[in-house]
This record gives sequence, C-alpha cells and structure tokens, in this order.
Amino acid sequence: QVQLVESGGGLVQAGDSLRLSCVASGRTFSRSAMGWFRQAPGKEREFVAAISWSGGTTYYADSVKGRFTISRDNAKNAVYLQMTSLKPEDTAVYYCVGYNTLYYASYSPPPYWGQGTQVTVSS
Repeated sequence: QVQLVESGGGLVQAGDSLRLSCVASGRTFSRSAMGWFRQAPGKEREFVAAISWSGGTTYYADSVKGRFTISRDNAKNAVYLQMTSLKPEDTAVYYCVGYNTLYYASYSPPPYWGQGTQVTVSS
C-alpha cells in the first residue's frame, strides 16, 4: 500500500517561512515526478508545485513562483516544499502527490495523494 505522509504544517504569520516534508512508503518514487497541491476553504484543489524524477526540472503555479521552492531526496523517498514570504491567501491544506511519470504534466492527474497538512497564515 502506497502512503504519502506530510508534515511541517502549522500556524504562522504573514511574511514567515515554513517547510513541508513528505515521505513516501510502499513504492519508490525515485523514477517518478512528485508534487504539491493545496485546497483552501471553499475553493477547489489547485496545483502548487512539482518536480521531475531527478529533481532537474521544477514547475510552479504563478501564485507561488519566486516564494516557494520544491526539492526532493530520492534516497529518502521524500519531497519538500520550502515556503517563504507567506501570505494569508496561502492558507490551505497542502497535499503531497506522486505521479507514475518521470515528469509532471498538467493533463495527467496524480494517482497518489497524502492526507494533507494544514498551513494557516495569519495577517
């Protein structure tokens, strides 16, 4: 059984930084893209960032570009999301995802999802 377990969420103030971690088990993702989605209250789930199997290619939503950095450690079967200059509109449940492909493709929804971790940014 594949499991993706997120950690690192919490309550922070606007302008603060936070680092999310996600560790996978039950399947190795060293040859698969991984990423992050988020869902704010009353809104649809949205793409945040993704990273290719080697870490050589990254993808970001326009709303987080320049503030968030995605990275991975294939030896640990893990992916991370470093978030800086956080804004109240970043408040959401953040989900770690895994793909079956080497690279992220917007038309290909991720088959593997974590349970999510709450990030709350106060103004």
